[in-house]
Parts: sequence; structure tokens; C-alpha cells
Amino acid sequence: MGAVLDEVLGYTPPDGGWGWVVVFGAFISIGFSYAFPKALTVYFKEIRKHFGVSYSQIAWVSSIMLAVMYAGGPISSILVNRYGCRPVVITGGIMCGVSMVAASFSTSITHLYICVGIVGGLGLSFNLQPSLTIIGRYFQSRRPIANGLAMAGSPVFLCTLAPLNQFLFDRFGWRGGFFILGGMLLNCCVAGSLMRPLSIGKYEFNVISCCTNLSLFQHRGFIIYLIGNMVMFFGFFSPMIFLAPYAKYRGVDEYSAASLLSALALVDMFARPGTGMLANTRWIRPRVQYLFSFAITYNGVCHLLCPLASGYWGLVAYAVCYGLVYGMVCALLFECLMDLVGPCRFSNAVGLVTILECCPVLLGPPIAGALVDMFGDYSYMFYLCGAVMLTAGLFLFIMNFFNYRRMDRRAKRAQEKNMSLQTITDHQEQRLEEERRDTQSKLLEV
Repeated sequence: MGAVLDEVLGYTPPDGGWGWVVVFGAFISIGFSYAFPKALTVYFKEIRKHFGVSYSQIAWVSSIMLAVMYAGGPISSILVNRYGCRPVVITGGIMCGVSMVAASFSTSITHLYICVGIVGGLGLSFNLQPSLTIIGRYFQSRRPIANGLAMAGSPVFLCTLAPLNQFLFDRFGWRGGFFILGGMLLNCCVAGSLMRPLSIGKYEFNVISCCTNLSLFQHRGFIIYLIGNMVMFFGFFSPMIFLAPYAKYRGVDEYSAASLLSALALVDMFARPGTGMLANTRWIRPRVQYLFSFAITYNGVCHLLCPLASGYWGLVAYAVCYGLVYGMVCALLFECLMDLVGPCRFSNAVGLVTILECCPVLLGPPIAGALVDMFGDYSYMFYLCGAVMLTAGLFLFIMNFFNYRRMDRRAKRAQEKNMSLQTITDHQEQRLEEERRDTQSKLLEV
């Protein structure tokens, strides 16, 4: 196996050693990248009142931040291939810190869009993509587990940031909270310093060349993955963003509303590494796309049932179920992409996927906020998100079923061809052996 990988990649992934330190750095970096835009929702109610804006307008803050984080994927990919993962993550940490400090002095909602959304989102992009890429370079046989552990950073950080933000808001207001968060985000620079580059020779050149072409759009599995994910992301982040405001709308106090995010994150925290270990088993890994499809479908069912939850404990039950399937989706999101395209083309694939997904990421939360503004009720938002997720999950399951069948037929034909070639080779060797024996017999007779 090591010889094959060395031939394909130009090096053999260590699958351990310093790689676990890299996973810890990615844990921090990914944790801030995914948890931070959601944890900011604790401040939204007060910011909405302060600037006199609607639910839809305030939702644009997290929406722009997430969209820019995804849209910055190609830029981050090019920088990673040119300079390596470490300096890109450190630069992203500095950008995130500066953006939140600048946002604490905002005088309008537009300033928040620019500081938090654009500058902060680009900084998060510089944290996210290199962290995913470097795990693929350090791990091969243990890659699903490493990805699951790194992706667990998101729920761990969300579990702590949600109540911390409520505390900071109560003590210092939203401006003081933003200022302190800016200092905390500088820890991404520490995470980046742990990402020691591997000596992989000619591999960097191959990735740079790969980043300049669009051959992935000829890959059937990649196209299926891309379409399913673009549909999914229209309803992926909105329930998380509006969970705390929805709880307050249902009469839950502020700290209890924030605790829903903590409960969700606590379950998510164990779901991600658990899903990584499950995906690494010999029964699941050859068909890991099915597990991804199931997680998305189950996610949609949870959102459809959310409006039926009554009282605080009903919302806790929803948060627990949501945290489980949300963690499964996040743990498999990039593992399934790498399963399809391989580590050589992963950096390029992430760049293409994230820039195309930025549109649904950008539009999803504002559309959900507009539904709340229009009907004065959150139920329609959950119904829409659930239907979208259910559609995406069923699409991926059906299309992957046909794609796996096609791959199996191709593998069977290749095996039959190899067997035929082997049979021909055996016959040729047998005939040559017979001719050799005949020649030898004639020589003995002479």
C-alpha cells in the first residue's frame, strides 16, 4: 500500500506522528471557522434593536460571513499551493482578529457586513481550507478518523462560545464582546504554527497544475456530490442560526436559549469522531456516500418535526437529534469529497466546491429570515429547510446508487478483462513450455 501511495502522491502519508499535532491545530482552526458565525447569533437580538433592522437584514451578517468563507476557497487553495498551509492559516487568524475589533466600532449594519462578513469571512476561509488539505496530506488509512476529530472542533467551540458570548454580552455589551472575541480569534495563528509542512517533492507542482484545469467537471461522482451539496446548503445553516431566536420567540429565557446551542454542540462533539470511526470501518468506507446521504435525509426530517416540539424540553429534544445528524453531515462532508477525487485533486476540488456553494450559503439564511418577517412565525422556515434537506438527501442516495452500480460494472469488466488476459498469458506460457520440451526431446534423440 505504501509503495502505491508513494507512486501516486510522490510520498507516503505518515498516518500519525506529528500528524496528530496537525489534527489538533486543525481542530482549533476548523472550530473557529464553523462555530464562530453561529455563536454570533447570541448578539443578533440586541444588534437588531440597536440598528433598527429586520430579521432578514441581521441574518445577512452570518450569511455573508459563511458565503465569503466558502467563496474564498479558490483563493485559499491557490495560496496554500504556493506558500503552504502554515502561513495561510496564520494570515487568516490575523484577519479574523482585526475584523472583530474593527466591528466593535461599527456605526451601521453595513459596517458589520463589511468587517464581520467580508473581512472576517475571508479570514475564516484562510483557516478552513488549509486545515482540511493538510489532514489529507498527513493521513490516508486513518483519514476518516482524523477528519472526524478535526471537525469535532466546531461543536466543541460552539458549546463554549454560545454561553461565553451570552456572558460577554451581559457584562460588556455587544461592542465589548466583539472586541474580546477579536483577541480570541488570534489563537488561529497558534493553530497555524502547528501545521508543519511535509517534504513532498514534486507533489506541490502537480497540485498547482491541477488547480488550473476544470477536469473535475467530467467526474460523475463529483458532479453528483456538487449538485446535492448545493441544494443542501440552502437549508443547512438557517436552523442553527435561528435556533436561539426561535427559542426566545417561544418564551424561553436568554440563557436557556443559548443552552440549546450548547446541548446541540455537546451531542455534535461526540457525533463527529464517532461518525469518523464508523466511516473508517471496512463495511462502511467502500460505500461511505450512502452514510452521507442518510445523514442529510435524517437532518431534513428533524427540521420538519421541529415545529411540533413544545416547551423548552421539546426544543432540547430537537437540539439533541439535530446535533447528532448535523455532526454526521459535517464529519462526512469533506471526507466524501476526498473519497471521490483523492488527495491529489482534493485542494482543487475544495476550491471549486466552496465557490459554487457560496450562493446557497449566502441566500439561505436571508430567505429564512424573510419567511419569519413575512409570516411572523418560525415554523415555515423550519418546514422549508427540512424539505430542502430531505430533497438533497434523497437525490444523493438515488444518484449514488446508480453511480456505485456503474462503478461495480466497470470494475467487473476490468476484472474479467484481466482474467482473460491472464488466461491468454497462461496458455502462451504453457505452449512455450510444450515447445521447449519438444525441442529438448528432439535434441536428446539426435
